[in-house]
Amino acid sequence: MVGNALEAGYRLFDTAAVYGNEEAVGSAVRSSYVPRKEIFLTTKLWVQDAGYDSTLKAFEASLKRMKLEYLDLYLIHQPFGDIYGAWRAMERLYREGAVRAIGVSNFSPERLVDLCMNHELKPMVNQIEIHPFFQQGEALRVMKDYGIVPQAWGPLSEAQRDIFHHKVLSRIAQKHGRTTAQIILRRHYQRGVVTIPKTIHQNRMTENLDIFDFTLTEKEMESIGGMDIGHSEMIDHRCYYTARQLNSVKIHGDMLP
Repeated sequence: MVGNALEAGYRLFDTAAVYGNEEAVGSAVRSSYVPRKEIFLTTKLWVQDAGYDSTLKAFEASLKRMKLEYLDLYLIHQPFGDIYGAWRAMERLYREGAVRAIGVSNFSPERLVDLCMNHELKPMVNQIEIHPFFQQGEALRVMKDYGIVPQAWGPLSEAQRDIFHHKVLSRIAQKHGRTTAQIILRRHYQRGVVTIPKTIHQNRMTENLDIFDFTLTEKEMESIGGMDIGHSEMIDHRCYYTARQLNSVKIHGDMLP
């Protein structure tokens, strides 16, 4: 699948320790005809490994699984565990050149501001859920204030609420001669949001990249803005049961090798 994505023109690949896909992605990157310097590779620190020493060990374990010399982006995957110790370790990794950029994922505005105000280096990226049904206006404003790049996971809403047949999107797509997915991704682009669309179909990979030769009007942007329900229907990071569930997920034994 990574090979197909590279052939289609993709250069950013998102992995995570908890996904269990680091080894496969690393192998595909190493064997690719595309030079490593042209590929942007992300992985993420899991909750279990949050903490200064454990983050350093987890990072080395990720590099070992991928058999790579450096990473382009390392993210704290969830806003739980010892995120402050983890961030200090990530600052060190960045300063040492082991990773080109550091950031966080799933951090709400208040968690993000707190992290920024208590550390020398600010996150360069915050990867959060953003799509037409959850547009994250406040989060985007806060990230802009702190110079943090917003990156969307689930940019197509994981097909929730039959989004690909939504009347607002379908009408705009028909006008531009595009698919609803292309309309959604174009709106993200015009909002300054980096997207990570998921697909295993090569024709859709190509389609997802073909969004740079048209522009949505202000009225069209506003129409899609009206689809926002203001909250996630996938996960609520501010609820105790989410914290309990994610802290309970273990991806290895007590000690990393």
